[in-house]
Amino acid sequence: MALPGELTAAGSPGGPARRRPAAKSRWAAVSLASNSTLILLKVIAGSLTGSVAILTEAVHSSIDLVASAVAYFSVRKADEPADESHSYGHEKIENLAAAIEGILILVGSAAIAFEAVRHLVDQGRVQRVGLGVAAIAVSLAVNAGVSGGLRRAARRTGSPALAGDAAHLGTDALTSAAVLAALLLVGITGAQWIDPVVALCVAAVVVRTGLVLLAQASRVLVDEALPAAEVERIRLLVAALVPEGVVGYHELRTRRAGAQRHVDLHLQFRAGTSLEDAHRIAHRLTERIASELGGANVLIHLEPADRVRPGETLVDTGGGASREARGEA
Repeated sequence: MALPGELTAAGSPGGPARRRPAAKSRWAAVSLASNSTLILLKVIAGSLTGSVAILTEAVHSSIDLVASAVAYFSVRKADEPADESHSYGHEKIENLAAAIEGILILVGSAAIAFEAVRHLVDQGRVQRVGLGVAAIAVSLAVNAGVSGGLRRAARRTGSPALAGDAAHLGTDALTSAAVLAALLLVGITGAQWIDPVVALCVAAVVVRTGLVLLAQASRVLVDEALPAAEVERIRLLVAALVPEGVVGYHELRTRRAGAQRHVDLHLQFRAGTSLEDAHRIAHRLTERIASELGGANVLIHLEPADRVRPGETLVDTGGGASREARGEA
C-alpha cells in the first residue's frame, strides 16, 4: 500500500506481465509433451544404434524436459496476483526458473562430454545408421517447430521462462542437425570417430547456452536496473513536466521481475503547487511511463521544492527543460 504523498500505477491488464497467461501455459505444456516424446524416441534409437551422439541428444532432451516442467509451473505461478506473503507479486519465479534451466544445461553438458570421451577411448561402433538418421530427423523437425512457437509466445508475453525454454529447444534443434550430419558421414565414410567428436561439439554448444541463460536470469534476480535507453525515456518524460511545476527528481530506481518492469522515484514540485495538482501531474506521469515501458508498475513519492536533495534538478528554459545538476541521492 502506498503511503500518503505516494502514487502508484500498476501495469494494465493488457500489459506484457499479464498478457495471455493461457497462451504461456499452453505453450509450456506443448514443450513438455514434445520433450517427453522425443526422449523416448532418442533413447530407443541410441540403444539400437549404439550412437553416443544420439544418446547425448537424449540426455540433452532430458534436461529440456526438466526445464519445460520448470517453465510450465513457473509461468502459472508467476501469473498469480500478489498476496499477503508476496506483496510485489510472483514474477521473479520465472527468472528463478530460467536460472535453474541454465544450471541444468551445464550439468547435462558435463554428462555429454564424459560419455563422448568414453566412447572415443572404447572405440565404439554405430549400428543401423538409417534408424538413427530417421529418429534425429523427426526430432529436428519437432524441436524447430516447437522452439519457434515458444519464441513467438515469449515475445508476446515477455516471459523469460518461455524464452529460456525456446533457447533450449532451439539449441536442441541445432545439435540435432549436427548429429544428423555426423550419422550421415559415419554411414558414408565408416569413420566411427565422427560420432563422439560431434557429441563433444554438442556439449560445447550446450555449455554456451547454459551460461547465457544463467547470466540473464542472475541479472534480474539481483535487481539490475533497466537498460539505459529505457531509463533515459523516463528522464525525458519527467523533464517534459517542467512547465507544469515539476522542478526536480531523485532516487530514480528501476528493476525487472519476470516480464514486469518496476519504476520508482521522488518527484519535486514548485512551491505553491497544490496537492491536488501535484497528484494529477504525478498520475499522468505514471500513465505515460507505464505506456512507454509496456505496463510498468510505477511508484512516485511527491515532495516540495524546498526538500530537494542531490539528484536531478530541472530548469525551464522556455523552449523546454534542461538539466541543471545530476547526482546520487
